[in-house]
Amino acid sequence: MSLPTTAASLVTLAEGAEHGNHASLSPYLTGGGAFVVLLLLLWITTRFNRDR
Repeated sequence: MSLPTTAASLVTLAEGAEHGNHASLSPYLTGGGAFVVLLLLLWITTRFNRDR
């Protein structure tokens, strides 16, 4: 792809993003899920770190 074609594609993509997120994506559900996963990883890490 040439630079002008790539730039035109990116502009088209950016214009479509102005309309908001997909209807099925809830920011609260996504953030809450990520928070729970991070807490689970933290708990697993502290369980295996028994050298103290």
